[in-house]
Amino acid sequence: MAHIVLDFDSNRLASALFGQFDENLAYIEQKLGVDVRSKGNQLILRGEATATAQARMALDHLYSLLEKGHDLSKSDVDGALRMASGATPVRDDQMSLPTLETKTRLSAAQISTRKKTIFARTPTQDAYMRAMERSELVFGTGPAGTGKTYLAVAHAAMLLERGMVERIVLSRPAVEAGERLGFLPGDMKEKVDPYLRPLYDALYDMIPADKVERALAAGVIEIAPLAFMRGRTLAHAAVILDEAQNTTSMQMKMFLTRLGEGSRMMITGDPSQIDLPLGQKSGLVEALEILGDVENIVTVRFTDKDVVRHPMVAAIVRAYEKRGAARTISRQKHIVAEGENTPSET
Repeated sequence: MAHIVLDFDSNRLASALFGQFDENLAYIEQKLGVDVRSKGNQLILRGEATATAQARMALDHLYSLLEKGHDLSKSDVDGALRMASGATPVRDDQMSLPTLETKTRLSAAQISTRKKTIFARTPTQDAYMRAMERSELVFGTGPAGTGKTYLAVAHAAMLLERGMVERIVLSRPAVEAGERLGFLPGDMKEKVDPYLRPLYDALYDMIPADKVERALAAGVIEIAPLAFMRGRTLAHAAVILDEAQNTTSMQMKMFLTRLGEGSRMMITGDPSQIDLPLGQKSGLVEALEILGDVENIVTVRFTDKDVVRHPMVAAIVRAYEKRGAARTISRQKHIVAEGENTPSET
């Protein structure tokens, strides 16, 4: 058992950290199984050593966000706990009295735009955000709700604001998810807009709406249907391909070879939600197999543990994955049984 005392300099920030009626502290107690008591601007943590260390890392991180002017939400608290649970402690020379234990620091990757700052909420998100910083081509794969697309758009917006790229190119295969929508009226932008709505939503979250509209009109933000990308070289651009699991092998190869000088490319998709015709292999699945050993290409794989939407979404993802795994095992047993029952050639 461990006993840790935390002192915070500002009563105002400490009050915001604790939450209304100490709701943030209660949430930490529930998630980590530690006892958290507040006394003025001081916190006393008691519990199992690993859990109390994680609680301290999370609280220190949340307090640092408040010092930077960030307003805390329940999702921020949840994200700090996830990061602390998966973090490798980074130790420094500071000591926390009265226990004289070496203090740990939680360092979460962040993406800052003029409109908002986003902090990693899971270790996988942290790895994804750092991968986009250092690599020109990043694959982000995994289930819905893990932030793959949102973080890619946020990173692209940051690059554009900082002048590190000259434009943003958004692309997505126009594949209907199990239903026929029929003929869509309008020009090319209006036809593909329904498929690109998640990208637009993320853009408006990062950049003021009037600036997004001006950038679209000026071609600084470009909507590029995947089918019309052939023959282009995308230089000095942040390029995002969303829903990449619905590309064909030919489309994926074509898209990957558009990467030009000074560009960054982010490809996101969920291999478990392929809407291609039965029997057609996903270009994303094939690319991950072929490019696994290529230098400077980074693949970050999210799981249901990284879902940051409503907790029910993670439960739904797990249930479907369990059902899919059971069906795969059943098919394999059926194939083996058929092989055993097939008469051998003489």
